[in-house]
Amino acid sequence: MNLDDFSDLIERPDSGTRQDAEERRERLTVPPGALGRLDELGEWLSAAQGAVPVRPIEQPRVVLFAGDHGVAKLDVSGRPAGGTHELVRAVLDGASPVAVLARRMGVPVRVVDAGVDCDPELLPADVVRHRVRRGSGRIDIEDALTPEEAEQAVRLGMAIADEEADSGTDLVVLGDLSVGGTTSAATLIAALCGTDASVVTGRGGAGIDDLAWMRKCAAIRDALCRARPVLGDQLELLAAVGGADLAATTGFLLQSAVRRMPVILDGVVSAACALVAQRAAFRAPDWWLAGQVSGEPAQSKALDRMALNPLLDHGVTVGEGTGALLALPLVQAAAAFAAELPEKD
Repeated sequence: MNLDDFSDLIERPDSGTRQDAEERRERLTVPPGALGRLDELGEWLSAAQGAVPVRPIEQPRVVLFAGDHGVAKLDVSGRPAGGTHELVRAVLDGASPVAVLARRMGVPVRVVDAGVDCDPELLPADVVRHRVRRGSGRIDIEDALTPEEAEQAVRLGMAIADEEADSGTDLVVLGDLSVGGTTSAATLIAALCGTDASVVTGRGGAGIDDLAWMRKCAAIRDALCRARPVLGDQLELLAAVGGADLAATTGFLLQSAVRRMPVILDGVVSAACALVAQRAAFRAPDWWLAGQVSGEPAQSKALDRMALNPLLDHGVTVGEGTGALLALPLVQAAAAFAAELPEKD
């Protein structure tokens, strides 16, 4: 597998349709500019759908890729190493923020176990059936995945994207469930942006103290030494310092762009995977929105590199797709305004 092949498969949203949407916006009774960024969102959706007026978002879906990261054994996370299965269980039981919000909004949630470190019997069969491996390697001293596992994980993400597109999903809210995932994500972003570990090291969704931050920074620094020699090959990079969940998310983003299915990104993990995907296919970011500012410095670096401007900045750091899901009503409102506001006589 060569991820660069996606560059020939991914086209930009239809520019002609976007121009038609812009011209229609000029004819609406509400003055241009009065709806702020919602005008831009409506036009982006029109181009993505290839339709004027834009169609409403009727079948959104939250997709969460789950996995444990061996680097969490260094106490770089606010959660215990190997604890991702508890996060998954909370989502499935409706007890996590994203589950509460999705239930209130009527949006289905899909959890995909790409690399959770637990006995499969602890989770539903539909969640674990795609698992690539049990946990990922400790990226400061070893590869997260073998080359074969990295390809398997990318293909898993591609298959999930195809399943969603085939089932009629018209917009995906993308998130992650992981312990140690922000460390791998920051390493990927630092490697691809050519920056130092201290610039990208944040405190994660659960929060860490200063000593844990220093351990995390050291782990990212050591992982960067392993990442830089393989920067020329995105699949090797994901195998070296990514993880099964990150590789699957990258495959999902690339195939979603192939299938012309828009995606709202959540936090630093989805931003890191998006940056890897952009490296493979430069047109792919045109199919994504940044849902929120997560407070992670690495996320800001990645979004700046992709020229994605977050929709929300509410200080939500919980992750798990929550911030991106909070942005969904804005996108739905933009579609409704673009489709339903009357034109001038």
